[in-house]
Amino acid sequence: MLTRTHIRISVSFIFMILIYADAHAWGFFAHQRINRLAVFCLPPEMMLLYKPHLEYITTHATDPDKRRYAVAAEGARHFIDIDLFDKPPYQHIPRNWTDALTKYSADSLNRNGILPWHLEKMLALLTKAFREKDQQHILQLSAELGHYIADAHVPLHACSNHNGQFTGQQGIHALWESRIPELVADREFDYWAGKAMYIAEPRKYIWQIITISGMEADTVLTYEKRLSSQFPPAQRFAYENRNGLLVRTYADGYTNAYRLSMGDMVERRMKNAIEAVAACWYTAWVNAGQPSLQDLTHTALTPAELQEFEKLQQQWIQGKLLGREE
Repeated sequence: MLTRTHIRISVSFIFMILIYADAHAWGFFAHQRINRLAVFCLPPEMMLLYKPHLEYITTHATDPDKRRYAVAAEGARHFIDIDLFDKPPYQHIPRNWTDALTKYSADSLNRNGILPWHLEKMLALLTKAFREKDQQHILQLSAELGHYIADAHVPLHACSNHNGQFTGQQGIHALWESRIPELVADREFDYWAGKAMYIAEPRKYIWQIITISGMEADTVLTYEKRLSSQFPPAQRFAYENRNGLLVRTYADGYTNAYRLSMGDMVERRMKNAIEAVAACWYTAWVNAGQPSLQDLTHTALTPAELQEFEKLQQQWIQGKLLGREE
């Protein structure tokens, strides 16, 4: 039976989701789409858990970004300035975390990003949660692993010039990662990524994703720089009313011209991210021994866990971003 405390926390939680999902959903579109669509790539044995919790997997895809307003160490988990560590094809970067620490130091890694190593850690944690048949940890780790996998597919998450700050292209990060998908993805992108595949060598798989992103970063920056010289500012930018606020953003025409100049890059990377998220979930489940997902423990959040999530929401809403802007 629910206590008054349970009810009060739950009502407060739901109210906050309704209010702030609408007010702050800008920029969350792609992460939520990727997690949501990855669920439909899973085998029936996994769909037994993931399909009924589709909204959780979707909504909590953005928790790692919210945590950047509460935890200083969180920011480095979302990127790697791979060009500061090595030159293409980036083969001299240690793939093992201990070796990377020895070569670069913890300070250097936390300053320049730890995304690929963090992905390997998250995959191990999800495997452990499957092995322990812990439903809430499976769902939480799945949602958050999906976020980091999606980040790894964004070229500007693997580049020190991550927001065009060195080349007078401030704002390009949101243009590529958010504006393009939100404007055209549901209307024009082919989302179908096929059935989830098992990853035989996760470390190699993760670094392949990172390497491709790093090597595509130059295209992302060069093509926008070239296009911007053909569009006067009045045609590049527009103002939109969002939740009662007039917001300056990239104009539809410029956004679409930029997307087309890169061919299918944004669509391809988004589709690859869906495929990779599903593959990582599936691989963790297989490596855990393919446990039945019908009889699990820890099937509901405790009052303490609900309070912790509510605290995260409040810190995100009221807090200041800890770490670099994107």
